[in-house]
Amino acid sequence: MSGMDARAQERTRDAELKKELDATLHARRELGEEYESALVDSFIEKVEQRLDSVVDRRVRRTMAEQQMTAARGGGRERTGAENWAERFGFVIVTLVLAIPLSAIGVANAGLPGLLIAWGGIVGVNAVHAGHVWPRRRDTGSRQDSDWED
Repeated sequence: MSGMDARAQERTRDAELKKELDATLHARRELGEEYESALVDSFIEKVEQRLDSVVDRRVRRTMAEQQMTAARGGGRERTGAENWAERFGFVIVTLVLAIPLSAIGVANAGLPGLLIAWGGIVGVNAVHAGHVWPRRRDTGSRQDSDWED
């Protein structure tokens, strides 16, 4: 079902719920206050059913998205041990390479060469750290109404 079809269905359901509210208020005026609690309970039950259907649909959609991601193999999170091993290995390699790079920088340009070599080493490590730990985006906020899917 496309997004436009879902929105049209939501508007139809909202219109039906509004009609139910109008009917409940009309019945309350006709029947009097002695039936008020029964009418209110009936309307609240209809609202709860509407909320349940929205929640069920969202849960099904989220589960389907997770299953698709898992089936594609893209949702695999790295464990702490894998992250630690990758970071440790990368740090060791950059420190081992830092020795000859520092020597070459000092031999060719003195202190400025050493600073440039270490600036490059720090830069490479910073880029790697940003790649391994990307910033988390806030995916929990919804821009649409909570009633829409």
